[in-house]
Amino acid sequence: MTGTITLTMIKPDAVANNHIGGILKMINEAGFRIKAMKYTLLSKEQAGQFYAVHKDKGFYNDLVEFMTSGPIVAAILEKDNAIADFRKLIGATNPANAEPGTVRATYAESVQRNAVHGSDSDENAIIESDFFFSKVDRF
Repeated sequence: MTGTITLTMIKPDAVANNHIGGILKMINEAGFRIKAMKYTLLSKEQAGQFYAVHKDKGFYNDLVEFMTSGPIVAAILEKDNAIADFRKLIGATNPANAEPGTVRATYAESVQRNAVHGSDSDENAIIESDFFFSKVDRF
């Protein structure tokens, strides 16, 4: 299968609540192929670099603190129309507004603790994937 890619991170809240398996099951059942995956703990420097686009926003420091509060699972996912399909699968950032059956409606706790990250564009999917994975790490 060849399609487009997206990057996801299963965030510290979902990892701590033992939702890795359930989220990966939803991803697999939605037809995504996992191209690369790792379980890791971000340093403050790494989280700051990853979220640098938000540096001037009020939530930046809290986001960096949260994303370094525990391990994450980063994965490159592949599917035709990966970005749009994944964003539909994960649901609205605020789980209260997420459609039933989406990842966030099922597993997120709040806007801040929203279980997963998903790339918002093809360009960012490549940048974000390159942040976590070398070309040799991808199948």
